[in-house]
Amino acid sequence: MEALLILGGLLLILAGLVWLVMRAFGTGLLWGWASLLPPFTLLYVLRHWGSARQAVGLSALGFIPLIVGLTLLASQDSQRLHALLSMQWLKPEAQTPADLSIELHGELNGQPFVPQQGELLGSVLSLREGQDFFARRELVIRLPQPVTGALRLDVLPGDQGPLPEIEVSWLLPEQDLPEARRLSHGYTLHLNLQPVPPNKLAGDFHLVLPAQYKTILSGRLELFRDGLRYRDGRVDRHIDSTDTLAYVIEDYLQRRFASRSVQLAEMPPVMLPADRLELTVEAQINGQPQRLPILLNKTASRGWAVEADRFAALPERAAVVAAPQADIAPVATASSERISRPLDRRLRFGLDGLLRSPSRYENLAMRVLTTRGSTAEGRFQGVDQEGRIVLRQRLSGSGAASYALRPEEISTIELLEP
Repeated sequence: MEALLILGGLLLILAGLVWLVMRAFGTGLLWGWASLLPPFTLLYVLRHWGSARQAVGLSALGFIPLIVGLTLLASQDSQRLHALLSMQWLKPEAQTPADLSIELHGELNGQPFVPQQGELLGSVLSLREGQDFFARRELVIRLPQPVTGALRLDVLPGDQGPLPEIEVSWLLPEQDLPEARRLSHGYTLHLNLQPVPPNKLAGDFHLVLPAQYKTILSGRLELFRDGLRYRDGRVDRHIDSTDTLAYVIEDYLQRRFASRSVQLAEMPPVMLPADRLELTVEAQINGQPQRLPILLNKTASRGWAVEADRFAALPERAAVVAAPQADIAPVATASSERISRPLDRRLRFGLDGLLRSPSRYENLAMRVLTTRGSTAEGRFQGVDQEGRIVLRQRLSGSGAASYALRPEEISTIELLEP
C-alpha cells in the first residue's frame, strides 16, 4: 500500500511539472526553454502566477500521498526507507566475487538465476542471488549426510529412498517475505564436486525440477566449504564468521602455550556482525582440557584479534627439521602427540582430512601414489603456502629428500602409522 502511495504522489508531482513547462511554452518560447532550469522555473511561477497556479497546485497535491506513503514505510520498515532515501537502489548489483567462479545457465522460477554466493556447509548446499537478508532468488539442497571430501551424486526422477531435499525460494519486488517450494523426489540432479585447496569445492552441476517449478540449471560451480576467506594466501581476519573466530582463537592458543597440539572444542554461539566479543572456550592443549576466557576485538587494520595478544609466532615447521641433529626430535614430538589421538587414525585417513587438519598428522609416515604412477614415501611436514603437501624422507647417512606434491597430483595417499 505504501509503495502505491509513494508512486502515485511522484506521478502527480511529475505531471504538475510537465504541465507547468507546457504553460511556460504557451506564454513564450523563451519562457518555455528557461522553465526547464529550476531557478527560472521559480521565476516563471512568480512572474506568471495566474497561468502557473493550476500546475503548481497539481504538484503540491502529489506531496500528500507521497508523505503518507513515506510515513507508513518508516513505521513498518525503516531500513527499506533508508535504502530508498540513500539511493542505494541506483547502485549496480554486486557481482560474483573474483575468488568464487560460478558459471550457471538456466532459470529459477522462470527468471534468470545469477548467484553471487555459494557454500556447502555440512550437509547443506546453498546458492544465493542478492546481498540482502532475504535473497532475491535462492537454491538450497539438503543432502542426506554431511560432506567431508569430494561429492558425486546422481538422482533421477524415478529414484526412491533417502534423497536430497530441494528448496527454491524467490522474493518479488512487491513482497516483504520470500516464497519457497520444497520437493524430495521427482527431479534430476547431477553433482560432481572436487576439493580445491584451501577450502573450496568445484565441479559440474545440473538440476531439472518438474515443469511447474520452471527451474532448469546447468553449468560449473565453485563453493566455499567453511566460513573462512583467504586473501593473498592468508586467512582474512576481517570476515564475520564463526570459522574466522575459531581460527583466530586457535592461532592465539598455539602461540600462547608454544604448542601446535591445540584442538578447539565447538565454538559457543555468537551474534555477528560485531566489533567486540567476550567468550569462554574449551580446548585440548597438549592433551589436557582447558577452559579459558577470551576477549576478541575487531579493527579495520587487523580484523579479528585477541585482546592483549603479545605472543610471538611459532617457528616454522620446516625449521624443526633443518638441522642434521633434528632427526630424533620429530619422532619424540610425534610420540608425545599420540597420547591424545585415537589409537588407529589410518581407518579414517584421507586426503581431505589431511588438508583440513594438517597439524594432526605432523611427522607421521605416509606413502603417496601420484597420478603419473610414481611413489613417494616419507614423514609429513605440513602444507606449504602454495597448498602443496610436503613429505621428508631420510636417506643413508645424514641426508634427506623432500617431496612437495599438489593435491590434484595425488591419486592415493596412505598413512603408515596408527
